[in-house]
Amino acid sequence: MLAGKLALVTGAGSGIGRAAALTLAREGAKVIVTDQSKPKLDETLKQLTITGSKKLKGDTHTGIILDVSNAESVEETFKNIVKQHSKAPNVVINSAGITRDSFLLAMTQEMFKTVVDVNLTGTYNVVKCACTELTERKQDGSIVNIASIVGQTGNLAQVNYSASKAGVEALTKSVAKEMGKFGIRCNAVVPGFIDSPMTELMPEKVKKLFVTRIPIGRMGTPEEVA
Repeated sequence: MLAGKLALVTGAGSGIGRAAALTLAREGAKVIVTDQSKPKLDETLKQLTITGSKKLKGDTHTGIILDVSNAESVEETFKNIVKQHSKAPNVVINSAGITRDSFLLAMTQEMFKTVVDVNLTGTYNVVKCACTELTERKQDGSIVNIASIVGQTGNLAQVNYSASKAGVEALTKSVAKEMGKFGIRCNAVVPGFIDSPMTELMPEKVKKLFVTRIPIGRMGTPEEVA
């Protein structure tokens, strides 16, 4: 189903993004991974070479340093991908995301804006460019945006993150309604608490509290989401 497809995964330097990239590669897709961290990106590419489909050459997968909050950089990235591969990515996974946790009264404007810029505006930037390139070439496509359960429930000390992920869900629904007629699907995955570099930043007592609310008694894994 994914053999021969061209896939783009943002935030692929760790966590859900890396797991998604590895899963796509195992299924035979050519994967383009992006992240802001070169060391993390290099590690993902190394794992892609090891675990990717044996039908593909080792140099099939490529990495790009990308800040999704920068609209011009995202647009340039898509144009370069199309120029190199003669087509737009058929599969796009928006996994780039950050946290800047703080209680509301201590949260600064910069903390709120930075999270929204990456998580929501960054998702918009990638979705907009993906849909533009796909429709211009009359290609079908599948876009998957990584949201979060806290976008539905809210969370202590995460006003910025919760708001950004609620926005991702609303964006996804609207894009799906607009782009379906072009053969472009847009869906969101809404994970609960996942054992990832992002949740590693949480205090242990907070993580233990959340685990008590999970029926299976543990956090999920990036691989389970992928």
